[in-house]
Amino acid sequence: MSEGTQNSTHFGYKTVEAEQKADMVAGVFHSVAAKYDIMNDVMSFGIHRMWKRFTIESAGARPGMKVLDLAGGTGDLTAKFSHLVGDKGQVTLADINDSMLKVGREKLRDKGIVGNVNYVQANAEALPFPDNHFDIITIAFGLRNVTDKDSAIRSMLRVLKPGGKLLILEFSKPQHDVMRKVYDLYSFKILPKMGSLITQDAESYEYLAESIRMHPDQDTLKGMMVDAGFEQVEYTNMTDGIVALHKGYKF
Repeated sequence: MSEGTQNSTHFGYKTVEAEQKADMVAGVFHSVAAKYDIMNDVMSFGIHRMWKRFTIESAGARPGMKVLDLAGGTGDLTAKFSHLVGDKGQVTLADINDSMLKVGREKLRDKGIVGNVNYVQANAEALPFPDNHFDIITIAFGLRNVTDKDSAIRSMLRVLKPGGKLLILEFSKPQHDVMRKVYDLYSFKILPKMGSLITQDAESYEYLAESIRMHPDQDTLKGMMVDAGFEQVEYTNMTDGIVALHKGYKF
């Protein structure tokens, strides 16, 4: 289920060389990093906080655990996990984009979150961590930007401990026609204008809207997780399936 052919992939609705995609995605996030949190609140009317809260609750993090917040960006999940795992636990905020990583580090340090958090610039397709290392991995709104999603899911399986849990929070497919029509109107007509006003960058938000449409739907992503070796895979739709949380275990 990798995107495109062996040598090409999708960048939004465009077909590009596979090796170009990471740099093109990086350009998007370099552009929007400074105002990423503001745009998240504006774009989702603050609902992204509820989606993330549900993800944290579903993760079941406990004191002493090791958590990987992959594509962790500005650190919303890392901040919550830091409190949950405590002094004896550890949270790794990993992101392929150094601009996002810097924003995340500054934001968390400003909140006094230090000590049990470390920061790693990493590609999800080839995670630089030992086998069987993490109790929990989360990737929130990052998987759709990965070139080879199958490789990334296998890489996450490798670094999870037996009994460990993967949670993928990602935009998905609305379940009802009315919601799909409203969502398309919002995504392609309103969202780029908001991006232009707030970040002076409409093009990046056009890419984000297109990347959501190219991302595998709920059942396809579930199948990809099962094929990679995850067990007890299930998903929960939120906001009519605009967002879905997929959960799977390594046994």
